[in-house]
Amino acid sequence: MRKSKFTESQIVATLKQVEGGRQVKDVPD
Repeated sequence: MRKSKFTESQIVATLKQVEGGRQVKDVPD
């Protein structure tokens, strides 16, 4: 398996940001 460009913690943080953004409609479609 190749090393990912992002670390596991970065991925988790990004997913949480996306979830929060969806709740307040900050993420564009």
